[in-house]
Amino acid sequence: MTELGIGIGWRPEIAEAVEALPGVDWVEVVAENICADHLPDSLARLRERGVTVVPHGVSLGLGGADRPDPARLAALGEKAVALGAPLVTEHIAFVRAGGPLTATPQLEAGHLLPVPRTRDALDVLCENVRIAQDALPVPLALENIAALISWPGEEMTEGRFLAELVERTGVRLLIDVANLHTNHVNRGEDPSRALSELPVDAIAYVHVAGGVERDGVWHDTHAHPVPKPVLDILADLASRVSPPGVLLERDDDFPPAEELAAELEAIRATTAVTAVGRRSAGAEPVGTAHQHGALSHVPAPRRAPLLIGAGARVSGGPMPGATPVVQEPAPREGARQRLAVTQASLLSALVAGTPVPEGFDTRRVGVQARALAAKRAGVVAKVAPELPEILGKGFRPAFLAYAKSRPMTGGYRRDALDFAEHLLIAGRPEDPAERRRLTEWWEDRSGSRPAGRAARLVRAARHALVRR
Repeated sequence: MTELGIGIGWRPEIAEAVEALPGVDWVEVVAENICADHLPDSLARLRERGVTVVPHGVSLGLGGADRPDPARLAALGEKAVALGAPLVTEHIAFVRAGGPLTATPQLEAGHLLPVPRTRDALDVLCENVRIAQDALPVPLALENIAALISWPGEEMTEGRFLAELVERTGVRLLIDVANLHTNHVNRGEDPSRALSELPVDAIAYVHVAGGVERDGVWHDTHAHPVPKPVLDILADLASRVSPPGVLLERDDDFPPAEELAAELEAIRATTAVTAVGRRSAGAEPVGTAHQHGALSHVPAPRRAPLLIGAGARVSGGPMPGATPVVQEPAPREGARQRLAVTQASLLSALVAGTPVPEGFDTRRVGVQARALAAKRAGVVAKVAPELPEILGKGFRPAFLAYAKSRPMTGGYRRDALDFAEHLLIAGRPEDPAERRRLTEWWEDRSGSRPAGRAARLVRAARHALVRR
């Protein structure tokens, strides 16, 4: 497994700082934020210096009921090739629901949502992972996510769920210790137990990030300093295995470069001190090389029976050696259908205002719904900065009111256009000058005029169907 070292998430807002930070061995970039044929100059310069760049996907939705979109997989693979990446990463999550499996409109979450830890969900996830592995040109690693809500009727702990996923697919893991802390606060789950149950020898690298607690709920913001409890979980993990890489994530409210450097040093010190303690105790480290591209031996994950010939394609290519590979059975009859219905019901409650499905904590679903709407507002403000400029202080309350019953069905740019159209159809904003500016903005980007009465009636009917 490739030894990565200590890294940081590359973001355009801190690109210059990342290039200047001392001791950065590698960086991770959100895959959906770059084009394979037109990489940012900063990433190109880092690559020229020998810094490894790993694309990190957020939109595949491998935990969803649908099979992975071939176009999304192809795009992720192209970016991995363009960056010369040793692997790609994604999440154990669903990001959309509805569509043909449920005969309802497809809804987009704009966020990573937890999958139920059930046999149905695991069967579907394993098949989706196999599809992704076969399509990608490099190995795949999957990340555990943070969650505000718990699914009723779960059948496995997080550690056991991850362990079985690895056993059945050979996929690698990206363990986010901040997400383990989030799930400890929000769902009462023991991070130490999760670490003891999961196959630590399958870890490709580790995420570290900050968050904030509000009213007893931990929000994984990636916009606050890394707290001590997260570093403590990192130390616990590093006491069990030498992680091939550890990466600091920061997505908003970026601090000065000096603060980023101090957080990187705290991460480096935590893993170094724990590694010394592990060696002193006589534990065998899993990987000791510390140069880009160096490889350390990692035992193959345990596999169930049903074997086929060695050399089969797993994680973006043939596995080294002659380790046999599991022939993964298809999900049980109806597993995708059942998962589709439950995920669509939950997502509809979160983004379209429909009733909360039975068994869920209504208060927590409300907290998650408000968080999703707030995130939508923030991202729309970034992709369409003219909207808050035109609407001023009225932008956020107007968007949050709009988002309560109008789910996102496309990307954030489409969401921005739909929001502007919604305001214009309602005769808003009231100020004529603002309304004229908003109309000009909308027409310039949509290539048409706001909908007439007939189109408005069609849209109203469509929204009513979504809310059923």
